[in-house]
Amino acid sequence: MVNSLQSTTTLHNGVKMPSFGLGVFLVEEGEEVYNSVKWALEHGYKSIDTAAVYGNEEGVGKAIKDSGIPREELFITSKLWNGDQGYEETLKAFETSLNKLELEYLDLYLIHWPVPELNKYKESWKAMEKLYNDGKIRAIGVSNFKEHHLEDLINDAEVAPMVNQVEYHPHLQQRSLQEFCKKHNIQLEAWSPLKQGKLLDDPTLTDIAKRHGKSTAQVILRWDLQQEVVTIPKSVKQHRIHDNADVFDFELSEEELKLIHDMNKDERVGPDPDTFNKR
Repeated sequence: MVNSLQSTTTLHNGVKMPSFGLGVFLVEEGEEVYNSVKWALEHGYKSIDTAAVYGNEEGVGKAIKDSGIPREELFITSKLWNGDQGYEETLKAFETSLNKLELEYLDLYLIHWPVPELNKYKESWKAMEKLYNDGKIRAIGVSNFKEHHLEDLINDAEVAPMVNQVEYHPHLQQRSLQEFCKKHNIQLEAWSPLKQGKLLDDPTLTDIAKRHGKSTAQVILRWDLQQEVVTIPKSVKQHRIHDNADVFDFELSEEELKLIHDMNKDERVGPDPDTFNKR
């Protein structure tokens, strides 16, 4: 049962990953990201999710360092950017991220996108397996991979991905992908769980929120957790960081889950992994 910010899910290699964390996509390097991470950690968050392309790893690292929280109590994720894919490039990019974060290891490192034009994610994965086997990463995974990307990767992998972080919200429920991941013991993780704020005025969700005396955002995040999906909402406002985490004292009913289930439109707010080749 997910009942606090300390609640975890166990990945297929035995590593415990917090079910709820803070994402820092589009959070500016410097004071903004520093404060976001600082407020989250002070409030009891244990998981922070960043990426090389976000350009804010240094600020994240400084906030972690200044928090005084023992490193082993935290779960820090970063991601390999598209232009850094390839075997040697991945090893180098990882060290760059680690240095910027001022950490000795990462808890989770993800391939950010499959990038079909490059077709280098298998090479990158080999490098990530090495880093994992060398003890520099506690868990490795991917982001924005569809079923066919995962099948292709798993066919040649020595270590199967532990996590797949994808766009996931009531308008993009990716049910077949979720089933595939469950079958292969890959933990699904949601980015943009609130559809970049586009779901906050949805009448179905606002009605459910009123029933529970909660906000629409809290209903969506609770739904993630009840779907066994790890969630990492982003905010740069202290009260929202606190409010987002206030989702452990209520539960959505089967009827409410069905109402949200019926909201699916297969509608993305981000790029399609099959066509996204930016680097």
